[in-house]
Order: sequence, then structure tokens, then C-alpha cells
Amino acid sequence: MKKLLLIGLLSIYSFSYNSIEAQIVDSIRHKENTSTLFSEQKPLEIKLKFSLKDLKKNTNDSTYMESMLYYKNESINWDSLKVKLRARGNFRRNNCYYAPLTLKLKKSAIKNTCFEGHKKLKVVLPCLIESNNDDFVLKEYMAYKMYELVAPVHFKTRLLDLEYIEEKGNRTKSNMLKAIFIEDIDAIAERLNGNELKRRIHPLEQDDLASIRNAFFQYLIGNTDYSTRYMHNGKLVVIGQKIIPVPYDFDMSGLVNASYAVVSNIQNLTLNISHVTERVYKGYKRDQALFEQVRKEFIANKSNMIKTIDELEVYFKDRNQWVRAKKYVSEFFEIIEDDKSFKMRIIDRTRND
Repeated sequence: MKKLLLIGLLSIYSFSYNSIEAQIVDSIRHKENTSTLFSEQKPLEIKLKFSLKDLKKNTNDSTYMESMLYYKNESINWDSLKVKLRARGNFRRNNCYYAPLTLKLKKSAIKNTCFEGHKKLKVVLPCLIESNNDDFVLKEYMAYKMYELVAPVHFKTRLLDLEYIEEKGNRTKSNMLKAIFIEDIDAIAERLNGNELKRRIHPLEQDDLASIRNAFFQYLIGNTDYSTRYMHNGKLVVIGQKIIPVPYDFDMSGLVNASYAVVSNIQNLTLNISHVTERVYKGYKRDQALFEQVRKEFIANKSNMIKTIDELEVYFKDRNQWVRAKKYVSEFFEIIEDDKSFKMRIIDRTRND
């Protein structure tokens, strides 16, 4: 009798979560942005011209510099927009050659363009000038696209073929780079009839299913450089009564395995690993039934994730980088598909604080 009651309660619990998930998915379907910026997946060709020295020196969270964005429109002709841009990211600003960007777009200027509806966009650039810089960007883009498959609430992304014209005094230098557009958190909130939550909330007060998905995904890509407690490399969105974590910035992950990547000790956790390719589960203890639900979701999406990886192969300069990325993802599924490994590597590693 107790067993039947427990099964019944878990069924109701699961139904409640699935109903909320359905509402979110339905909201996405009906509130989809009308622009084609993220609905089209072919790399968008763009050009930017500015001085990296001036960008790093003269911009901050509230100060922007004016520039022009050139892009190929739907007619495959070059068009242009006035934009404001700034450098972002403390680590990359100080340690990378290329600083990642935030673009600010004027509403009147983007009307009837593919940028309509996007007041701000993040731009992910390679970190250093090195042979595999574009491949590292591609693997980070791969991570974003895989997360889309398992999480209804996520940042939309668009792969870019960027010609960066670097101003150096009276000279200019052209750099052909792979880059990524990432939508602003406000666009997610608007699309889902939600709001960004800018204060810290303990992870156990955040939505259980979304939190488990996030933790599984971070484990999949081998990322320790995040914290849902301190809002490091993640945002919080409130939809209805649910507080949902939305992750970003995956360049320090084992999947990307960038030359500059290091194991993060955010929250001063003792991770007992020496390289970013070693996986450690950082998620919290939650209802066992939800762990099994998310486990099944990831396994059900295995073929879709592999397909996503396969579709990106053509863009890699070094095919070995792609091969290693695919192998790394496959190793994650070997862990979660095996009951013993799943318990030992994930369930037994869950945290209380």
C-alpha cells in the first residue's frame, strides 16, 4: 500500500513538473521572436572595425564606444548598422588578445532587419591568436546547441563568420574569425513572459528540474567554471513561480579544452582534479525521481546531440579537435547509461551546501 502511495505521489509530482514544462514550451512557441537572427542556423557573415586597445581601455559595464556593424542581409548583400560596443568579461579582458563584446543596438535602426527585437547582443570571440582558436569557439557553440536540446529555457545562439578589422594607429589588420552571437537575458525573459532575477538565490530554492538539467549539462561538458549560488557564468529567470538558472560561457570546459583553460575553484570546492577534461558533478541533492527523469531525457537526446556534433564537423580546421569533442560527449553517455557509474559519479557526488 505504501509503495502504491509513493508511486502515486511521484506520478503527481512528475505530472506537475511536466505541466509547467509544457507551459514554458508553449510560451516559447507563441512568443518566438519575429527576427530571423536566431531562427536561421547558417553562419552569419559580419564585419566589425575598432581598436582593441581603445575597447579594453575606454569601455566598461556602462561605457560604450561607437562603431559600425556590417552584415550580409537575406539578399546576400552587405548592409550596415550603427552600434555601440564594449568589452566584457574580467578574465578575458585581462588575459585574452580578443575581448568578448556586448553590442548595443538602436531600436529604430534595426527595424525590418534580422536584428529586430534585439537591443543587446553578446559576441563570443576567440581568446588568443593560435592555430585552434576558431575550433575552440566552435566547440563552445556546440555546447550551447546541445543545451538547447535538453533545456526549454536557454540562450539562443548564432554562429558567425566575422571579419574583424583591427585598428592599430594609422594601420588596419584584417582577422577572419569564428564567433558567436548570444541573445541578451532580457530577450529570454520577454519571450517567456518572465523576468530576470538579479539577486542571489540559494540553488535549492531554484527550480529542481532546471537545476538538475543544468548540473547534468555542466558535467557533460566537464565545466567547473560556474556557480548557481554566486551567479557565476549563469543568469536567473523567474517564470511563474519558478526560478530557473540559465548557463553561459563554456570556454573553460573540458569539451572545449582551450589552451588557456584551468580548473575553477569557484565556491572553494575541493574538486580533486588537475585538468579541465576531468569531470566532477557539482549539483545538489534533490528528489531521486527527478534525477531519473533528467537522466532519461539526456539519454533520449543522445542521438540528437551526436547529430549536432556531426553537423559542425565541416567548420573545423583541425578535424582532431572535432573527433576529441565527439569522444568526450560519448564518454558522458557511457557514464549515465550505466547504473553503477551513474550512482558513483553523479548521485553519490551530490551536495547539500
